[in-house]
Amino acid sequence: MIGIKSIASYVPASGLDNYAQGAKFEKDEEFILGKIGSAFLPRKDATQETSDLCVEAANALFANNPQLDRQAIDVLIVVTQNGDEEGLPHTSAIVQDKLGLSTNVAAFDISLGCSGYVYGIYAIKGFMEAAGLKNGLLITADPYSKIVDPEDRNTTMLFGDAATATWMGEDAIWQLGKAKFGTDGSGAPHLKVTDGVFFMNGRQVFNFALLKVPAHLHELLNQSGLTSQDIDAFCIHQGSAAIVDAVARRFESEPEKFIKDMVETGNTVSSSIPLLLEKHMFDSSWKRVAISGFGVGLSWGSALIHRT
Repeated sequence: MIGIKSIASYVPASGLDNYAQGAKFEKDEEFILGKIGSAFLPRKDATQETSDLCVEAANALFANNPQLDRQAIDVLIVVTQNGDEEGLPHTSAIVQDKLGLSTNVAAFDISLGCSGYVYGIYAIKGFMEAAGLKNGLLITADPYSKIVDPEDRNTTMLFGDAATATWMGEDAIWQLGKAKFGTDGSGAPHLKVTDGVFFMNGRQVFNFALLKVPAHLHELLNQSGLTSQDIDAFCIHQGSAAIVDAVARRFESEPEKFIKDMVETGNTVSSSIPLLLEKHMFDSSWKRVAISGFGVGLSWGSALIHRT
């Protein structure tokens, strides 16, 4: 069975002081940490492209797993909506070349935002099992610094740049369980890019998260014959501190199990869930974890993963 073998990441060392940004927009520390949840927002260098972030994360994965030969990678999927230049060719093709992967590798992009990691791990698992492949790379990289208006107080204090690389393969410690997905395109105007600039209706996105995510998680648990007591941690998309806290309260059952960790990263879009898993899951005693991503589309996906 194909599962999650390892996760590595790349978070740029340079970035923005959110306290300085807060002063500019007359926001105090209570707002920055209590509502936004991030004191620092990593930013890629002006010379770095999305593919460069992908390569950094993948190289970290190879360094952490010397037994994994990059020539053994059968499939590469990049989850991004902010690819290199104007998005043609697909970023995964550029990453394949920069990483020196075999030309026999299947490589394609998935155009999804904050729900992208949940969709991505199931997409790559299904692709690999259908084609009899053994080693896959799922990379997330969505640098919103390319599209956020630095004068937009609703977005510039939220997003950080980062990338993650997940090794999917056989005999994995973490296996994928039941998953549920959803899409509501009528909400597309709430998160969109026009003329290269990102727009977000924060109130609508907040309401969407509160309406969909807790109920979705309860449905997933009920259909799996589980309760919150069977879950060691809930690793949901780190949209903001306010969203994570509100979803945990609305979920009602054991809100303390919802992990919140974005002080030094901000909202990293499709990278937020794998960043949590990399940092908190592998060295823990957790046996079963619930994950949930939600955002642009509008789209959402929730899943259970378990230790073998």
